[in-house]
Formats: sequence, structure tokens, C-alpha cells
Amino acid sequence: MKNAMPDAAPDIPTPAVALKVHPWRSALYEELHNRPSPVIEGECQVAHFTVLLDNNREDLYHHIVDLCKRFSVPEPSPDSSCLYQDFGGFELRWERHTEFANFTFICPDVEAFSADALTFVPKDWLADMPGELVVAVNLVLTGEEPDEKKLYQWFEGQRVSGAWIADRKAQVWTAFKLHSDGFGRMVACNRGLTPYQAGRLVQRLFELETYRLMSLMSLPVARKMSHELGPIEDSLATLNQSISDIGAEKDERVLLQELSLLAAEVERHRSNTNFRFSASVAYHDLVRDRLNQLREEPIDGMQSLREFLERRLTPGIKTCNSVRDRLEDLSWRILRTTSMLRTRVDLSIQAQNQHLLSSMNRRSQLQLRLQQTVEGLSVVAIGYYVLSLLEIGFMGLKSVGVPLNTDLAKGIAMPVVLGAVYWGVHSVRKYITRRADSTADPAPEK
Repeated sequence: MKNAMPDAAPDIPTPAVALKVHPWRSALYEELHNRPSPVIEGECQVAHFTVLLDNNREDLYHHIVDLCKRFSVPEPSPDSSCLYQDFGGFELRWERHTEFANFTFICPDVEAFSADALTFVPKDWLADMPGELVVAVNLVLTGEEPDEKKLYQWFEGQRVSGAWIADRKAQVWTAFKLHSDGFGRMVACNRGLTPYQAGRLVQRLFELETYRLMSLMSLPVARKMSHELGPIEDSLATLNQSISDIGAEKDERVLLQELSLLAAEVERHRSNTNFRFSASVAYHDLVRDRLNQLREEPIDGMQSLREFLERRLTPGIKTCNSVRDRLEDLSWRILRTTSMLRTRVDLSIQAQNQHLLSSMNRRSQLQLRLQQTVEGLSVVAIGYYVLSLLEIGFMGLKSVGVPLNTDLAKGIAMPVVLGAVYWGVHSVRKYITRRADSTADPAPEK
């Protein structure tokens, strides 16, 4: 089997149809044909590894290229996400997913659960495999149904779950545990499957094992998070109680700061765990989907795969979902508490603003009265100086022989001068006030 990545499909060559082809068209067509099931004929042992990827995708690709060079087989292209290749003594199926990669070695004519299955795979190449190992499972595909003694020997005395599958065309047994060689073990008995159906069965069983372990990757995170959320919930309860005992603006600011720190901590937990919890739900859905595809029928006196996984896997997933919901609820409660405290702060600020406006209003009234008083005094002072100047003028006229009674002239000029000064001062004050109002409230643009 060769590299499964096809070349880009050509544009439509028909002259009668001239259409612009989307660059993703070929990839979308081939997406449904990626990662096909293997074709397995006869008995064999299949070793399957799943490794978590971090930032080592380039290392993973170079690792695959290194194996191809050792056996002088065609290398995959740099953008390939899978490789299906016969290496002579074994067939390798490599698949790269979003956060993990699968390595499946199909080894024919090997004794069940023998260490000789990976004899032809270079040991140093296996030891340098990039990523962290999560799944390591050996599957034996046999044509003869093993008896209880054989199952006891193969599974080292561990309790086994099993079922008829594929409309009673095959039987499957597994213990869902690690054995003395560090591998999980599965046994499949072919009772009438075609080579393609046998390969699809093997693929579904490995997917079931991979997805069930990947779905539980969030369980240690959930257990740790459950202990960390307790003090946060206690702190939130204490803050809620303190809100009713607020006695000053300083208390409100302190509580609001504490709530902000609490909200930041919860959001940090959410950002650190959101992907893991969401992935856990998605993997669990895939587990249930693969169980449905197996079409199990029970074996007398034995627990089925579905029954075991529903009893043992589902509680762990529910624990993860519970912690995720608890985290979301805590975030929402902090938001409501913050909103309530901000409302109190806003009301307090409004009361302060109202008091400040009242004080400003009183100051404005006082300033107006002072301004009116100063305006009156200014009229008197300016009028006095103007009358003094007029008196000098009147005396000058009298000295040159103009018959003029200076006292009478001053008496007649006084009301005229005072009126003119008052009108002038009042006009200047109105002009300044009008300019100030127009500067403070400019007219809206049309």
C-alpha cells in the first residue's frame, strides 16, 4: 500500500464548461477517502501505538522519512497526514491527527502475543519515536476460537470482556488493562469476515482503544481542578456575605478588587482546561459511535465491551463534565456578584455626583450674588471717577468764563453717568456670558 495522499485534481477539461475551480476542491473530495481500512488476509498480530504530539510535527515527519530511507521505500510528501506502506516483514500504517499520531504494524505469521512481532522494526527507530506514548496495544487476529484456558493464558489471568460482533461473523475479547509486556491486548476471531471486513474490524477496535484513553485524558485534570475550585467557591461565598456589610466606599473598592482577582483566576482555569474538556466529550462520542458500528451481541457468561465501557468510562466522563459545568457556573456567579457590586458602586457614585452638583449649584448662586454685588460696586466706583473727571472739566469751563454752576452740573450729570456706566457694565457681562455658553455647548453639525 502506497502513500494515500493523491495529487491535486485537474481543472475540468471540457471546452463547453469553463468554471473556476476552488483550490480546496480536490482535498474536499479526497477527505472522505482518507485513512482507509487495511485489507488483512489470514492470521496475524497487529501492534498499535498512539503518541501525543506537541510542537514536534516536523520531527514526526522526519522520523517517518528515516524509516522509509532505511527500507528504500517511497517517502511521503511533507504535507502528508498518513502513510500506508508495505516494508517487507511488516506493513506500516501511519496517521497524524490533530493532537496525536497512530503507528500500526501488521505482522503476519507470528505466534500470538510474541515479542517477534516487531522483529523487523528497527529497535532504535522505535525508541526515538517522537511524542509521548498513550496507547500501546497488541491485537491477535485468529481463525480458531480460543478456549477458556487459552484466553486465561493470553490475558494473564485478568478478567476478560467479549462479544459477538458484525452479525456474529467475529468474536472479540479484551481486558482493557496493561499486561506484563506493557501492552494492552485484544483477540479477534474471524468467523466469516472478508479481508476488507477483517481490516475494518481491526481499525475499529484500535480506534475504540485510542479514543477511550484520549477521552480520559481530562480526568486527572478534572480531579485536580475539583480541589482547586473549593477555595475559590468559599472565597466567593465570603465576598457575597461581605457585600451586605459594606459600610464605606473604601470597602466597595476593596471587594471589587478581590472579585476581579477571583474572576481572573477562574478565567485562567477555564482557558487552561476548555480544550481538554471539549476534546474529552468529542472522543467519548467517537467511542460510542465505534461501539455502535461493532454491532455487539453478548457471549454467555461474559461482560460485553459496551457494558464494560458504559459502567467504567461513562462515570469518568461525567466527572469531567461536572467539573467543567462547575467552572462555568462559578464564572457566571462571579459575573453576577461583580455586576451587583458595580451597581452599588454606581449608586454611590451617583449620590456623590448629586451632592457635588448641589454644592456647585450653591456656589453658583453665591457667585452670582457676589457678581451682582461687585457689579453694583463697580458701577458706583466707575461713576464716581467719571463724575470726578467731569467736575474737573466743569471747573475748567468756568475758569475760562463760561457761566456754569459746577454743583448743579454735577447733580444733573450724576444720574446720566450712573445709568450709562450700569448699561455698559451690564452689556459687557451679557456678552461674556453668551460667548461662554456658546463655547460650552457648540451647535451640532448638520
